[in-house]
Formats: sequence, structure tokens, C-alpha cells
Amino acid sequence: MATEIERKFLVRGEGWRQAAPLEIRQGYLNRDKQRTVRVRITGARAYLTVKGMPKGLARPEFEYEIPLADAEQMLSLCEGPLLEKRRHVVNHAGTTWEVDEFLGENAGLIVAEVELEDERQSFERPDWLHTEVTDDPRYLNSNLSMHPYARW
Repeated sequence: MATEIERKFLVRGEGWRQAAPLEIRQGYLNRDKQRTVRVRITGARAYLTVKGMPKGLARPEFEYEIPLADAEQMLSLCEGPLLEKRRHVVNHAGTTWEVDEFLGENAGLIVAEVELEDERQSFERPDWLHTEVTDDPRYLNSNLSMHPYARW
């Protein structure tokens, strides 16, 4: 089984703007607390992702590349508004960070995620990291699409 182990942090400053961003559009076919089913388009590639219930920092995750035309049609079937963001991939001290700069009703929110091999894995924190929000459900993408940052 595939497992995702990640931590999330709010971001401050501009030190993370090192690479050209990838444009991402995503929506949710299912937002059940036990599982989410996401459709994502990143540039010219598309993915269908199923995520299970978290246990600590880990949760089951299954991701499959799908035809772009299928993803476009699936996005029209998604619940609620789509989530749009620019993703900046930043390497820092041997660790890859994905920094998401949200758009639309989530504009102003910038979140960095790091995927780990183990829940106890240590890493060097970049100076642009701020507050950890791993355990705050408001920052889950599935929640941000229904309860945007601008309405908090």
C-alpha cells in the first residue's frame, strides 16, 4: 500500500521563490472523512488521487496519471468550487519542499509541504518556514475548496 507522510507549514518572506511555478487546478469527487478522491491537472498532465484517513502523520495515498481530456471532464463533476494554486518546488538542504501559493478565494495563503520517509525523520527547516499547521484541518486542500481562506 502507498503511504503519504507529510508535514505542512505556513510560509513567510520570499526566499522560497526560486523556481518557475507549476499551475494546478484540482477538485474533489468525494470529501468523506474516511477518504477523499481528487482530480488534479498540473500543466499538461492529470492525476486521480485517493487518500485515506490519516493515522498520525501518515495516510494511505494512491495516485494515477489519467488522460488530460478525462480530467477536464471529471473536474466538471467535482463537488464545490475548484482549487487553484501555483506550486513552487524548492530544494533545501537535501529536502524537497512543495510551496503552494493559493489563488482565487484562497489568495494570500502560502503553505509549504514536505513529504517524509518516516514520521520521525528530521530535516533542516528553511528560514522562510513559519507556523506548523499539519494538524489543523482548515489547511487541508479538500477543506480550502469548500471553506476558502478569504472567508475565515
